[in-house]
Amino acid sequence: MTLRSVLASVLACSAVGFCLTAAPAQVPDGSPSASTARVSADDAVESVLAISLDGLNPEALRILGRKGTPHLHALMDSGASTLNARTEHELTITLPNHTGMVTGRRVEASSGGHGVTWNDDRRRPATVQAAAGERVESVFTSIHEAGGSTALFASKTKFSLWKRSWPLSIDTTRIRLDNTTLTRSVRRDLRRRDRAFRFVHFSLPDQVGHARGFMSKPYLRAVKKVDALVGILADTVHSDAELDGSTAIILTSDHGGLGTGHSDARRLPNYRIAFMVSGPGVMPGTDLYALNPDDLQDPGARRTTYDDALQPVRNGDLANLALDLLDLDAVPGSEHNATLDLDVTPAG
Repeated sequence: MTLRSVLASVLACSAVGFCLTAAPAQVPDGSPSASTARVSADDAVESVLAISLDGLNPEALRILGRKGTPHLHALMDSGASTLNARTEHELTITLPNHTGMVTGRRVEASSGGHGVTWNDDRRRPATVQAAAGERVESVFTSIHEAGGSTALFASKTKFSLWKRSWPLSIDTTRIRLDNTTLTRSVRRDLRRRDRAFRFVHFSLPDQVGHARGFMSKPYLRAVKKVDALVGILADTVHSDAELDGSTAIILTSDHGGLGTGHSDARRLPNYRIAFMVSGPGVMPGTDLYALNPDDLQDPGARRTTYDDALQPVRNGDLANLALDLLDLDAVPGSEHNATLDLDVTPAG
């Protein structure tokens, strides 16, 4: 048994006040499996930094251009991307889409989704598992069971749902409402060499969009500011030769927005989002649809459904793309990119 498995067992026993030695204690995220492969230390990518820009309408990048959002454009230049990805089909709100990002599942529980349909701090259902009515794994549990360390950095308190759902698989949780303060926490954490996965959530575009209007001048200023915060994290990675040679960055969003809202899932400005990935082996300056002509289809302005033979890039692809980059299997029970066929490197 690994040291991590021992610690997980101790924590599980402490949480319930007793321990059955005949079988692992059942917790919401499951117990580590001694048979799973460890995160490989000799693969090119040893760590993934996943960033979600809450409420980023990709049209803002076109309006602001390279001068206004230099760091997001640099991320696109250095890797594979699209500004025409899609949210979950059912809902274009924060918590359901973010939960899709880390589970690789659609929303609707009755068709195999994660079941998180609310968007606030409610404590019932208490976990993703309770919402789905079944065991739900995540990118955190997959990496934890492979012996890797994970961290969550969020700027909305509703993300505490994830810590309740996968308590033994998220090693560090930092919830800071101020995006700049949150950035400092992530920068400090990037000094750790044992961290295999970090999920970072920035709320600023969404906050200003609701208060002043998505695509308004204040909103565009907020996008410029969050671009600078992304730049701080990217520069932290690129300025360290060891980090730069082993870290992949995935960036996407939970929804777009227009006017002062984004809840109508039928509107293009709400369901169209950006998706970017950069890192060792990723083809620079390429379009994700061009890299995946047999597996993905650019949806144009269509909303698309899960029944389409060729899917668009979705924010829910994040979990399994991260695991694929780390040379791990897909999240059990996942749907989005479950076959790990989202290519970010040139064929052959």
